[in-house]
Amino acid sequence: MSPITQQTWQHWRLRYEDDGLAWLEIDCAGAAANTLSSEVLGEFSQVLDALDARAPTALVIASGKGAGFIAGADIDEFASFDSVAAARGFVERGWSLLNRLAAVGYPTLALIRGHCLGGGLELALACRYRLAVDEPGTRLALPEVMLGIVPGWGGIKRLPATIGPMAALDMMLTGKSVDGRKARRLGLVTDCVPARVMDAAARIMVLSGAAPRKLAVPECVLRYVINGPLRGKLADKARKQTAAKVVRENYPAPYAIIDIWERYDGNVLAVPAGEPAALEALFASPTTRNLLRVFFLQERLKAFGKDGAFSPRHVHVVGAGVMGGDIAALCALRGMRVTLQDQTVERIAPAIQRAAKLFERRYKGDARRVRFALDRLIPDSQAQGVAHAELIIEAISENLEAKRSVFAELERHARADAVLATNTSSLRLEDIACALQAPQRLVGIHFFNPVAQLPLVEVVHGEASDPEVLRRAIGFVRALDKLPLPVKSAPGFLVNAVLGPYMLEALRCVEEGCAPETVDAALVRFGMPIGPVELVDTVGLDIAVAAGEALAGAGAKPPPRLLKLVAEGKLGRKSGEGYYRWVEGKAQKGEAGAFAPELADRILAPLLAAAERCVREAVVADADLADAGVIFGTGFAPHTGGPLQLARSLGKTRIGTEPGIG
Repeated sequence: MSPITQQTWQHWRLRYEDDGLAWLEIDCAGAAANTLSSEVLGEFSQVLDALDARAPTALVIASGKGAGFIAGADIDEFASFDSVAAARGFVERGWSLLNRLAAVGYPTLALIRGHCLGGGLELALACRYRLAVDEPGTRLALPEVMLGIVPGWGGIKRLPATIGPMAALDMMLTGKSVDGRKARRLGLVTDCVPARVMDAAARIMVLSGAAPRKLAVPECVLRYVINGPLRGKLADKARKQTAAKVVRENYPAPYAIIDIWERYDGNVLAVPAGEPAALEALFASPTTRNLLRVFFLQERLKAFGKDGAFSPRHVHVVGAGVMGGDIAALCALRGMRVTLQDQTVERIAPAIQRAAKLFERRYKGDARRVRFALDRLIPDSQAQGVAHAELIIEAISENLEAKRSVFAELERHARADAVLATNTSSLRLEDIACALQAPQRLVGIHFFNPVAQLPLVEVVHGEASDPEVLRRAIGFVRALDKLPLPVKSAPGFLVNAVLGPYMLEALRCVEEGCAPETVDAALVRFGMPIGPVELVDTVGLDIAVAAGEALAGAGAKPPPRLLKLVAEGKLGRKSGEGYYRWVEGKAQKGEAGAFAPELADRILAPLLAAAERCVREAVVADADLADAGVIFGTGFAPHTGGPLQLARSLGKTRIGTEPGIG
């Protein structure tokens, strides 16, 4: 045997054991996560050359970082390509290298611990075996569709061959990730093992000579049929399901994935340049540029908490309504001890019941983890937790005097170093803080409903807010794995300030005789996740009236039909009827009528104007943050890049953007 047992490159380490088993670690220099840049791929080619020169008994590919396998291709590099030729060259290089890996004569195994995304999963799919580590952070996905692109390094070919076309198309068309256990059930990984035995399990598996996965005969037959006569029918079904969610002109990538799988056996390089599924068409699409922009906006929001890590051990929440209870549940889910205060234990009980359902969903029936999470969530009708909490969040109704009274009482009993925060959605911090002896302690931490699902949290600073308190509040939001958006205290802050005029304009259209279904259909067709009338019903008609003038602008009058419905007690989803009837949480809608594009333009115009005003008045620092807040706080059509990016593309705003993002 050659005396050389280890070779090192800048981003890769290759080590041979005495029995010929080789371990290849990827550890991208100077980076927190492993990504596949042109430089990393260039070195990988050299690694394969070295392995050709000295073929191992078997090869295990693992990460040299503490957590995370490979996060995918280098998005910064991909976004910087200034020509289709450059993008195509990058795809060709990855395609060729992974085909080369798949063709080696010795068994290969990808040891997956942490995220395994995009090109990282495509590399793993090129191995004979995949072994996942059974930890919460282990996630596998092909999320390229969320960036407006497609898996280009063999994923469209190998994933369907590994887990079957139906499951594979579902993963690729949604970008959803699966954990290690689900990956094992799907057949995406050969096994899923605890971290303590992962190296030993990898060694045993890669040297076993066993088939990667033994398929049941009916499944083999099903794959043969689907890959033959029924391939087109399955593709048509996938297109129909996709069309129910997005239209091709707004989101071409999912349709391209189906076309490439059906007609080109998963090879994106084989698609002729003139077709919609071609690399050339996707690279030139405004959707791709805008979705890449959204990715970088998200990264910018994540960066706000990097220098201010603050994960309180004890959080106290005042108000056990829907918002307060769900905030408390989220904190408990993230490992914090939470005391939840309301006037009686009976008023707290529904929040505990909702929390139990959330924990059961998140922990997938793991009764032990559910019990531990519930143990961390403590009903507290006597406010005993106030004196011990490092962070206190008030989440009672939008009543200024009530909030002042609560904070005056909290200040008397709270720790001197505790962060005091309000979840107000429309009141100015200065108006609340005047009840405090030390108003600099107060910040806003404004969540959105449903708390567990919506990623954005507005972190509000008033005129007196202490920067250190603000920093800790932002760190807390990141500890919850949410996206913090710093905003200035102003009516409605950013998100509600833009939603108010938007919803009001939609209700005016209804007042003028346009059916609610037609209004909603026009905006969903544009790309909004939910129509504005349904949104009003979801928020609550009484809340819309209460916040209306403050959020929609001075002189704005609530539509008469809205006032009439509220007077009749028809408050929307929570009462079972508003603009729609609601059955089991779903709006009962009739057929939408025909509509012109001008309908969506009219309803969106006040939203765009409000977003521009928020930038002009420094509610947010710049236009990029305004776009980020509206996208992640409301679901505003991501394919547009955000409301101000849309306005710029239409020539309707003079507000600029940060270099390198717009």
